[in-house]
Amino acid sequence: MLRRQRQIRTQVHQFLDAGLFAFAYLLAHCLRSQWPNQYFPNTPAIEHFGSYLSLYLIIIPFAPLLLESQGFYNRPLLASWRQTIWPLLKACVWSVVGVILLLFILRIQLARSVIILFGGISFLLVFAKEEIIRIWSHTKLGLEQIRTRVILVGTPEDTVRLEGELKKGATEDIEIVARVNLNEESIDRLTDLLHEHAANSVILSAQHTLFGQIEKAIEVCELEGVEVWLLADFFKTQVSHVLLDDFRGRPTLVFRSTPEASWQGLAKQAVDLVLATAMLIGLSPLLLLVGVLIKLTSQGPILFRQQRAGLNGRPFTMLKFRTMSSDAEQHRHELEALNEMKGPVFKLSNDPRITSVGRWLRRYSIDELPQLWNVLRAEMSLVGPRPLPVSEVKRFDDLAHRRRLSVKPGLTCLWQISGRNNVQDFKEWVRLDLEYIDNWSLWLDFKILLRTIPVVFSGEGAK
Repeated sequence: MLRRQRQIRTQVHQFLDAGLFAFAYLLAHCLRSQWPNQYFPNTPAIEHFGSYLSLYLIIIPFAPLLLESQGFYNRPLLASWRQTIWPLLKACVWSVVGVILLLFILRIQLARSVIILFGGISFLLVFAKEEIIRIWSHTKLGLEQIRTRVILVGTPEDTVRLEGELKKGATEDIEIVARVNLNEESIDRLTDLLHEHAANSVILSAQHTLFGQIEKAIEVCELEGVEVWLLADFFKTQVSHVLLDDFRGRPTLVFRSTPEASWQGLAKQAVDLVLATAMLIGLSPLLLLVGVLIKLTSQGPILFRQQRAGLNGRPFTMLKFRTMSSDAEQHRHELEALNEMKGPVFKLSNDPRITSVGRWLRRYSIDELPQLWNVLRAEMSLVGPRPLPVSEVKRFDDLAHRRRLSVKPGLTCLWQISGRNNVQDFKEWVRLDLEYIDNWSLWLDFKILLRTIPVVFSGEGAK
């Protein structure tokens, strides 16, 4: 994991932990305030919670600092519970001791039991959070989300040394899927491996005598929209002033033709999760009604499942309401000659395979609503290039078109609000997708979402 990614992850955990410590403080006061009435009738009542609010100015900023001082945020990504308990326990004990000492110095008379309860509850809440994350991280879905699939490129000596360092460091977030020997294998081999393994990144570790090969490898990855981590330690200290990042302490140049890891990116994931959940709950009556209509009006399953190309071309099962006859895929070859889209994708107005209900569902994009489940599974985003079938992606005749796969596919995109299916040239479709990628911001996502609403309700450009 690159330093910037580590910093963002640490900052997210620090905010969460500060919030949990703050909640533990409130919960401790609530529990202690109930003692006189229920458990300890002879114990005097304590002050109103307003008397304790000033301590928030100390607890919230200093709790993450105490955790950091104990090495809590330097643990491995998939740390065991044993690696979590000891630094967390020490931080909680020091937080209790620090608050009690501060009350003594400032001569503030507050119930000490609240502070002790605060320490214990803080430990339990933060430990529970870490356990939930650890358990999720060991699931198949969790591993897919946290692991970066990398291809090692360089001389055999360089790749063997780097792989040994990665294994020695127990880097759980890195999965080596292939290796390319620049001395013996061509750059075409790298291209094939990128497609075969849907790699997220390429790590280049090679001697300066192979700069020509390195440049070609970077060009291939640039077209594909795949990050390149160039381990630039062969420059020694000559370029340390232009160091962009580091990978396990080694100076690394990152060549990126896609949006980098940022707070905006994390906010995008949070918005996807919240809005997708809210929409699934709010639209559940409509989803149920559509399912019943499909079942009553045509034979076959309610949902249509198809393998689509996701992030970096990784296949995933996309869901849609079935809008065609159940044998539609078997008859597609009969309609290939009528394709209205220039390029590798297939689009046809008045497709005879579409059912009467399906035509209405398509007009208002209701058939796409099951993909909210794909958004919850982090396979898609609310906004992003529309996912194409794996078979169509394999027919791309221009490698530059694959850069649209460098971000998560989405429910809506610039193409969707630019006349939708009226765009009949795949190159124009790709141009709009790359325009989105190159100019991405959270604000752009919100604008696309807002513009999608009237387009969907009007059925503009739908077929």
